[in-house]
Amino acid sequence: MPETPRNRTAARLQPFTSTIFAEMTALAVSHDAINLGQGFPDSDGPVSMLDTARQAIADGLNQYPPGPGMPVLRQAVAADRLTRYGLDHDPDSEVLITVGATEAISAAILGLVEPGEEVVLIEPYYDSYAASVALAGAVRRSVPLARSGTEFVVDLDALRAAITPKTKMLVVNTPHNPTGTVFTREEIGAIAEIACEHDLLVLTDEVYEHLVFDGRTHTPLATLPGMYERTVSVSSAAKTFSVTGWKIGWACGPAELVTAVRTAKQYLSFVGGGPFQPAIAHALTYEQQWVKGLRNRLQAKRDVLYDALAGAGFDVLTGGGTYYLCADITAIGEHDGIDFCRTLPERIGVASVPVSVFTDQSQPWNTLVRFAFCKQDHVLEEAGRRLRTLGAS
Repeated sequence: MPETPRNRTAARLQPFTSTIFAEMTALAVSHDAINLGQGFPDSDGPVSMLDTARQAIADGLNQYPPGPGMPVLRQAVAADRLTRYGLDHDPDSEVLITVGATEAISAAILGLVEPGEEVVLIEPYYDSYAASVALAGAVRRSVPLARSGTEFVVDLDALRAAITPKTKMLVVNTPHNPTGTVFTREEIGAIAEIACEHDLLVLTDEVYEHLVFDGRTHTPLATLPGMYERTVSVSSAAKTFSVTGWKIGWACGPAELVTAVRTAKQYLSFVGGGPFQPAIAHALTYEQQWVKGLRNRLQAKRDVLYDALAGAGFDVLTGGGTYYLCADITAIGEHDGIDFCRTLPERIGVASVPVSVFTDQSQPWNTLVRFAFCKQDHVLEEAGRRLRTLGAS
């Protein structure tokens, strides 16, 4: 009889051996379900961007790009942030191209946080944050968002209480995954005051910066007084231009912080995405109108999914941005989000993800489920039809 294999994974990484996205995607495939669990679109980005990538491949840009990223892309990122936010980055020393935002986040934590220092997360949080803290040998502390009617707000009192003398970094994600919350300027201002008061570094995940709805606006923390010099701002092309598989991200900030991020990053992937970098530079420069159209299309898709979930009896929370809506399953007689999501693909042919897996204190989040609406209209309409059958399943 074969022996059960030993778990040889380092103890600090054992909680992260699998992801909820892999599990729910496998269930979706197994049951031929519509996958509203993982946040990737099922349509392509602007044609001119795709053509630029094809031309770059044909022109032989298929070897290692420069370590910090191609100058054309670093310049485009800097120009974009100057135009939209008034942030003046030196593209040579204050912009770093990474293999997606996930690598930028990991490299920032690895490069700036010492083992034993504390990193404060706002939960629910994107799952890579906790793994990155563990990789750095740091200590994770989390502060939950608070529900206010059909929205979530930052619990500023809880955030203040979480700061200790060992706290080194605060991670802020807005527009927020998984809840779709867009932090208000007042909330961002209060977070900035806390960071300045305690001399904290701040890592901002802004990958959904363009995808805000209903007249809301995204306020980068780095634009507030006292914040530029202590903030690493991370974003990417994945959600902005519907190319999640290209894995082109960036980190921006003062040179001394970006140097630390680059020091860690160069030993993770070294470089990546050579022919895609000029394509993203092209898109940042010439396809902003396409991005506005994407935002409008996604807002309409959000409304389609909202109506479907409400029609199925869910208690649906307002989605101010991103790809996602969250819904409380208590209203349809369910009480365990993980069990609900594991059985939903077989029950009605739709996959989703439980929000509790993105938290440290799971109990308050057990009945909240996340659905992605970044899908073609006919897919969302069919998903809505299936969701409305829940009462009969």
